[in-house]
Amino acid sequence: MARKGFVPAKTRIAMSAGESVRVLRELQEMSQVSLAKATGIPQSTISGIEHGKIKLGVERAKTLARALKCHPAVILFPGWDIERENAA
Repeated sequence: MARKGFVPAKTRIAMSAGESVRVLRELQEMSQVSLAKATGIPQSTISGIEHGKIKLGVERAKTLARALKCHPAVILFPGWDIERENAA
């Protein structure tokens, strides 16, 4: 279902939800400490999420998304490819 003149972005790298949090945080020039203050999530937990040691649940993703000003799906499904899903 491509729109006229629309060219979908190409995935450059595959990343995990934790890597997505890190990239979004760094793009906004936030430290883990400042993100922790903005979310109420301990800095050690944010570090664990970013390093894949702590699983990221929906509620935490919503909290992080509010602080990072993005939709939770950007965090939870960073590499989701709708075209590949529709082809399956």
